[in-house]
Amino acid sequence: MKRILFNIALLLLSFLYINCSNTVNNSITFQNLSSGDVYINFRGQMITAKAGTVSSIKQIPNGTYSYATTFSAPAGVSTIATQGNVTGTLQIKVSTKILFVYSSTNINGTYTVNITMSNSDNQGSTTITGP
Repeated sequence: MKRILFNIALLLLSFLYINCSNTVNNSITFQNLSSGDVYINFRGQMITAKAGTVSSIKQIPNGTYSYATTFSAPAGVSTIATQGNVTGTLQIKVSTKILFVYSSTNINGTYTVNITMSNSDNQGSTTITGP
């Protein structure tokens, strides 16, 4: 009887060990629907999201990170404006997925980039700060 219990316990422990993973599953995706390229300064590197493309960063360690966004405007623009999360701080937790969407308008020479952000974390806690 003791041997059967020991084997069952050993089997359960092996399942727990197999299901534990050291892989970091955090990611940030940048979907650029604007008419110009977007550049994101994040973790000491420049990420380029070309107009009409999607770029991703995967396996981001848990932690708090700041970011800043710049962008290129089309020729002939006299004024540039932004709306949304141009700069800020991200708190990355276990299995966090963040999506930034960039869109733009060009009305009467004013090029406006709109930036929205959503994430998979519990919305009961603040995950981004900025202007």
